[in-house]
Amino acid sequence: MDVRLVRILATVRNVAGELVGALEKDDFVVRDEGVEQQIAVFERRTEQPLSVALLLDTSLSTAIELRYEVESVRKFLKAFFSEGHPGDAIALYTFNYEVTRRTGYTRRVENIEAALKRLKPEGGTSLYDALYLACQDLESREGRRVVVVVTDGGDTTSVKGYHEALRAAHLADAVIYPILVMPIKNDPGRNIRGENALTGLALGTGGRVFAPSLGPALDQAFSEILRELRTQYLLGFYPRGVPRSKDGFHRLEVRVRRPDLQVSARSGYYEESAPAGRGWREAP
Repeated sequence: MDVRLVRILATVRNVAGELVGALEKDDFVVRDEGVEQQIAVFERRTEQPLSVALLLDTSLSTAIELRYEVESVRKFLKAFFSEGHPGDAIALYTFNYEVTRRTGYTRRVENIEAALKRLKPEGGTSLYDALYLACQDLESREGRRVVVVVTDGGDTTSVKGYHEALRAAHLADAVIYPILVMPIKNDPGRNIRGENALTGLALGTGGRVFAPSLGPALDQAFSEILRELRTQYLLGFYPRGVPRSKDGFHRLEVRVRRPDLQVSARSGYYEESAPAGRGWREAP
């Protein structure tokens, strides 16, 4: 097959859960539909610029937590821009019954800060729409692409669904890190379906779910995401000897040869590119 380079962002941890950032290319094995592939691109602790789509749930169900979320986001911004690649950038989106892009991709913290000051909770929750549209925007960005979404896990007003959001993430080569804020501990009040959906989105793209309480635990979730982003591996290959998939989706297996290490990476990719589109509202 003569197709584009398939890019994989991978995070490796040992049995203690500690990040491992010193592996070599030959330590990794990549299989496309069961066929082992030759790794053509390899970067350790990749220096490729990061584009982070930061999505904040501003629906009425998050009204109590919003002030704490915003404060943690401010700390994340400060840490994110204090080191890393000079091309690193963040775009801020919010979602309630509609999706609003508050800023374009920028390194100007003051622009994001100004947008954060104007937030107020209202309406329903269009989580999947926000993920879908943010991932479409990410497709044109150079380097690594990441989505950090802060939400309570519910979705009540989206036009798009779970599978469309996941497909958009795969097409954008984006890793999703959901932060599930203040999950209700009592089973009768928990949104189990929403929590499971966020877990599926994270695992399918190579990210992971965080479920902190407010305050220091929320700050810690942002810090852990940042540490993972700073120790990622970039793997790339040109598919060879792989039959065309009936549904257009190729299932990937990424592992390391050492049995004591665990890899987090995307579960697959689509053969075709995503259509261009825009459905978010631009903030005034």
